[in-house]
Amino acid sequence: MKLVRFLDDSGNIQFGSQHDDGSTTLIEGDIFGEFSDTGTASTVSKLLAPTTPADILCIGLNYRRHAAEGKNDIPEYPVLFMKTSSAIQNPNDPIVLPRQLRSDAVDYECELVVIIGKECHNVSKENALDYVLGYTCGNDVSARDWQLKKGGSQWCRGKTFATFAPMGPCLVTADEIPNPNSLGIRTILNGETMQDWNTDDMIFDVPTLIEFLSGSTILAPGTAIFTGTPHGVGAARKPPVLLKDGDTVTIEIDQIGSLTNPVIDEAV
Repeated sequence: MKLVRFLDDSGNIQFGSQHDDGSTTLIEGDIFGEFSDTGTASTVSKLLAPTTPADILCIGLNYRRHAAEGKNDIPEYPVLFMKTSSAIQNPNDPIVLPRQLRSDAVDYECELVVIIGKECHNVSKENALDYVLGYTCGNDVSARDWQLKKGGSQWCRGKTFATFAPMGPCLVTADEIPNPNSLGIRTILNGETMQDWNTDDMIFDVPTLIEFLSGSTILAPGTAIFTGTPHGVGAARKPPVLLKDGDTVTIEIDQIGSLTNPVIDEAV
């Protein structure tokens, strides 16, 4: 099932099932518990990020060729950082380039995002996918100057500005994607393909990430896991290709869909 979160004609937040013909029918119940498709059609006035996670866990350097393009060693353990929930952005809403705390080095990163469906604590990788509600597209927008030079050796400052975690357009339930490490994944910037690879290049696959992240740690239902980006990021290009006002960036993942966001300067 393709789950969408949206505003209806009355401005109410709803969950729906998106069908192949583009129609949407209302979901009743709790998407992190029991839910069902009512079959009642609804108008989607505005598409929202598919969830509002309290915790956003992110993995760096998780594709072999991306590690190589940055001249980084293959990590022994997953590289973990976090974004705040206030960084979430909806499909079609803008990525805002920081101007108050200025960055002139904002980059795109296409990522498969895993949404945890039930409390997850010390699970094995053999059982890890049983805890997944579904998958969506994500853009790990990154201010490289704050990430690498001005962030005090920590990545979070450069990764968690407002709007730096677009997600969507839908959440595809786990039963529809039995193997999340076999998906084509792409970034398209102003009509030009910048990243085009496959999730089978992950150093730590999705089950391994869930095992690692749940070790001695509780992952609450709704936790979003950004699983890393493939090679082709803008900062590694010669010359670099960084986001600017007026750009449009799209993240595509096979079996999920396309997440598009315009890019604008912050108003200060």
